[in-house]
Amino acid sequence: MTERTLDAAASSACGCKVGRITEQYDLIGLDEELVSYWTDRTDERYSTRDLAEHVNQRVLEGALDEAGLQYKDGEVENTYRLLTGDDVSSGTRVQTRKELERDNVPVDDVESDFISHQTVYNHLTDCLEASLESPSDEERLERSRDKLGALRNRTAAVTEDTVAQLERSDVLDIGEFNVLVTVTVTCEDCKQQYTIRDLLDQGGCNCAETDD
Repeated sequence: MTERTLDAAASSACGCKVGRITEQYDLIGLDEELVSYWTDRTDERYSTRDLAEHVNQRVLEGALDEAGLQYKDGEVENTYRLLTGDDVSSGTRVQTRKELERDNVPVDDVESDFISHQTVYNHLTDCLEASLESPSDEERLERSRDKLGALRNRTAAVTEDTVAQLERSDVLDIGEFNVLVTVTVTCEDCKQQYTIRDLLDQGGCNCAETDD
């Protein structure tokens, strides 16, 4: 069987969202990539969050191909960042969506086909029967980032909705606004403060450096 035939068979067999988009966007070799990247025991190993991003970029690439668009190296990755990045302003995101829609890319449909890290994990373990001996430190950090990020986004969304409702009811007077939720952690030993993202990214505080 060819690689494409194997992917199609896996898609039909599992019937999950990854299987559906594999067939819909003709993502040849995706299952093999996912297993290989996830089980790689070197520093190049992908976390499930990395894999979800990889799949979503391939979905976007497939949509651009279907629309007949030409793109340079790195352009798909950058477009994906502009659509989903936390560091991208709402204005830039809206402009990116308008440009894609102008080029006949069904942005709403494409974004609805994006998957989460949990969807990738379920596909790997349930559909492809792949496994790891134990979660790596990076995997545990990724899961913690996702959990805390979801809580932060929910807090921001509830706050934005509450302020908007008060403004519409003339209870609160405010112009256009943005909500930013930041969580900081203070180490009582070295008295250093970190955002939770920075603390997780660097793997700890500077206590060891201070002791030296």
